[in-house]
Amino acid sequence: MPRRGFTVKKNWDNPAEHAMPVAVRVPAEFRLGPVLVTPATVLAPMAGVTDTVFRRFIRHASLFSSIPIPGESTVDAEVTNAQSGCGLLMTEFTSADGLARTRETKRRRYLTFYDDEHPIGAQLFGSNPETLAEAARIVQDTGFDLVDLNLGCPAKRVVGCNGGSGLLRDLPRIREIFRAVRKSVSIPFTVKFRLGWNETQIVCVELARMAEDEGLNGLALHARTREQGYSGQAQWSWIAKVKQSVTIPVIGNGDIRTPEDAAAMVEETGCDAVMIGRSAPANPWIFRQIAQYTATGSYDHPTVDDRYKMIRAYFQMLLDEAEATKELPRAAQMGETAGKMKQFATWFTHGVPGGAKLRKAIYESRTGPAVLAEVDRFFTAQTQLGTDVMEAADTSDAPGFPETSLVCD
Repeated sequence: MPRRGFTVKKNWDNPAEHAMPVAVRVPAEFRLGPVLVTPATVLAPMAGVTDTVFRRFIRHASLFSSIPIPGESTVDAEVTNAQSGCGLLMTEFTSADGLARTRETKRRRYLTFYDDEHPIGAQLFGSNPETLAEAARIVQDTGFDLVDLNLGCPAKRVVGCNGGSGLLRDLPRIREIFRAVRKSVSIPFTVKFRLGWNETQIVCVELARMAEDEGLNGLALHARTREQGYSGQAQWSWIAKVKQSVTIPVIGNGDIRTPEDAAAMVEETGCDAVMIGRSAPANPWIFRQIAQYTATGSYDHPTVDDRYKMIRAYFQMLLDEAEATKELPRAAQMGETAGKMKQFATWFTHGVPGGAKLRKAIYESRTGPAVLAEVDRFFTAQTQLGTDVMEAADTSDAPGFPETSLVCD
């Protein structure tokens, strides 16, 4: 049965084991209309996660990692992104009603992006065709490379407004939305959806064909039903069926937690690209690991020093963004940073020796600078203590998203 709010469980279901023939690769590129995405990997839109800071954090993974930079001898430059291994970034899902009805200053909270984020898409949710068309025009005028429609979010407060996966029960309304948005913008238009409302109402193949008929440039399928939420296994066989039913690009999503999973999905489904959701904040190196694995058949794992650089880099980026936006109207400011740091601390410190102690210190800190000071203090002590501490690694199960998170990947 679905859980309240459809938040992600603390412990994920174990992914199925996938064997990967050496010949299989995540594609080097794919196109969404005129937009070239290289490599064929996409950061999923996630509420409360994929803001501009996190997107740039993923884009510049090489700055805090010892994993070889694509283009060097260990990674083939022809099959990977020159910066991070992530080909396309996506915003948090954003209310079309909110964009259409609020002042431009308030829109900046969700539509701010930087030049180094291209190619980037903005994802919208809503149920009114005219409102979604107007919001899509705003997205286009803001300079995004593409606009995406969310038909997958299972959260009750979204479904209750007939948004997200709630629309999967109303295909005629979806067709109206497709037509209105397609008519309103010239940039690529894509859709992300689930299999259907439940196992007895699977509509993904019909919906995919409708998207192609109405001129959409691509689609992404999260291979679970709305009723599943984020539980159970993603049913990759439906991605294969959708791929066989349309000629527009198909992006596969669901249960990609390792490079082997990404390659296995491509092998099993024939999808044109893979989309990474919950694995990205849990393992920010996953895109670069996929690039490595694609090129060489193996990949590196982050060291403790890599994790220090990564944690510090992201937390400093949060502080810098808060400083840069402090003079903007309140609705456009980055906001309080300590809470965001605490949100990510659970994911980032997994695998760090003594990680529980660091998490406790972070949770007890009251300001962003205080959190950063605790991170520096902890890792400085780790360096001084040396290998004895390294043996006491945090080996508990990898944490999922906190139950308070609203995640719509």
